[in-house]
Amino acid sequence: MQNVKGTFDYRGEEQRLRNRIRSVLEDRFALYDFEPMETAIVNERSLLASKYAGGDEILKEMYTLSDQGGRELGLRYDLTVPFAKFVAGSPGLELPFKRYEIGKVFRDGPVKRGRLREFVQCDADIAGINGPEAEAELMQLAADVFRELGIAIVIKWNNRRFLGELLGRLGVGEAWMPSVMLTLDKLEKIGATGVEQELADKGLEPDVYGPVVRLIEEELPDFEELVTLYGLSDKEGTAEVRRLGSLLEGTGLNGICKFDPFLSRGLSFYTGTVYECFIADGSFGSSLASGGRYDAIIGKLAGKEQFNCPAVGLSFGLDSILECCRGRGLELGMEPVWLVPIGDTMIETLRAASMLRDAGIRAKLAPSGRKLKRTLAAASAEGARYVVLVGEKEAAAGQMKLKDMRAGEEMTAPLQQLVCMLEKTVTKRK
Repeated sequence: MQNVKGTFDYRGEEQRLRNRIRSVLEDRFALYDFEPMETAIVNERSLLASKYAGGDEILKEMYTLSDQGGRELGLRYDLTVPFAKFVAGSPGLELPFKRYEIGKVFRDGPVKRGRLREFVQCDADIAGINGPEAEAELMQLAADVFRELGIAIVIKWNNRRFLGELLGRLGVGEAWMPSVMLTLDKLEKIGATGVEQELADKGLEPDVYGPVVRLIEEELPDFEELVTLYGLSDKEGTAEVRRLGSLLEGTGLNGICKFDPFLSRGLSFYTGTVYECFIADGSFGSSLASGGRYDAIIGKLAGKEQFNCPAVGLSFGLDSILECCRGRGLELGMEPVWLVPIGDTMIETLRAASMLRDAGIRAKLAPSGRKLKRTLAAASAEGARYVVLVGEKEAAAGQMKLKDMRAGEEMTAPLQQLVCMLEKTVTKRK
């Protein structure tokens, strides 16, 4: 009767908080003109395991299964690969194409605060735009979402092409690039010593990983200093970083954006810009949102590598955001107005509940036959401010009694008058 490790059930205030976060995300996705979409949870294992998809690290965490026909299947571990599959299989799709999707994904990985095995991702993707304006728009989107949620963030970003060029200057061969990037991405978690040990364990020679370790052990130069120091001024990755950096500065995003030359993200399909959003005060270690550019995957999945379909995406982790929103006083919508039948007034009580709901006010019907003192205590314990008492005498006169639990005040009036008053004083349910 226990949940599988890394999965949870949500109810009450916690689920209302999740719904509120989701509502903020959906509102912002719509404002940025992203089209809603839903992709399949179950996919061919060969798609999810292809060399164009998540890479070796993520494949270790993939849930696999087979159906009655003996087909090898897997549960999606993100929303990007199914989206790329959709675009690759839709040759007539008008580009650029912007979509968002909110859905569950599954990873059989370590469980910790904010990181589960069954969790919700909220993705926004843009297919068909080459320029850095797509990344800038998604970073604007992230800033807007977290501003609305009252969470101060920092957006760390890099360019994998630039990182590859830098590693090349440090003596890392092309074959080792993905593995070294994966290790460098863990720098903040395992430190320079951990990076050195992991690279050695992977089989790199000391003369190869030595320059990398020495660089991360030193006080990190800024981007332009790195470009000058390692002769990267004429490289494509350098140009991409400069173009995006100019947009971030011009839109005022540079105040929350921090360039990190060792950020690479764990998924191997990223080809250019990558970014991760963290809570600014460092009180939560995991990222709240992340993404990047993946220009090659769609064409490769379509079996047409010459088919150029640039794409970039941003994924919000609802469960991680939930952890950071606890206790922040995020508006969840009104607590319900309680309706309490006293005596034989259930018909009038149900009519009153219907009128409140028609006005967009959340209404809760109290059980009949319970002592009034006990009912009022239960309403108070749930934080309800208003209770409508439907007594036989008042109902016969076409009136009801409204009790303000916080102010300790009561008034008797026709229901329509009470509804009009409540419309002005309560926050309607989101």
